[in-house]
Amino acid sequence: MPSTTRPLSPHLQVYRWQIQMVTSILHRATGVILVIGSLLVAAALLALASGPESWACVLGLAGAWYGQVILIGWTWALAYHWLNGIRHLLQDAGFGFSIARFVSNSWISVIGSFVLTAIVWAVVAWCGGAA
Repeated sequence: MPSTTRPLSPHLQVYRWQIQMVTSILHRATGVILVIGSLLVAAALLALASGPESWACVLGLAGAWYGQVILIGWTWALAYHWLNGIRHLLQDAGFGFSIARFVSNSWISVIGSFVLTAIVWAVVAWCGGAA
C-alpha cells in the first residue's frame, strides 16, 4: 500500500483540548521538572556540606529573581504531581470514573496545586523567607 493512501492517525490538531489531556501532559512534565529539581536540591546539599562559601553561593542564586522563579515553579510542580498522584491512586482504587467526576477531579488537581503553592510561599514569607 503506498504511503499516500494510508490513513493517518488523528493527532493533537484534530482533538479539542480537554482537561483530561492537560492533566496527563502536566503529570509527565512535572515528573521531569521534579527530577531536575531534585538534582538541584542534591547540588545544594553538596554545597552545604562543602562549607560556608559554597552555601553562600547557593543562597545568592536562590535569592535572585530567577532563583525565586525556579523555586516557586518547583514547588508548583511538586504540589501538582502530588495532588494528581492522589487522584490517580483514587482511580486505581475504583473511584471517580464517571466523566463528570473525572473532569472535576482534574480541575481540583490543577487549581489545588496553585492554592497549595500559594499557601507554602505565604508561610515562607510569613516566616521571614526562611522555612
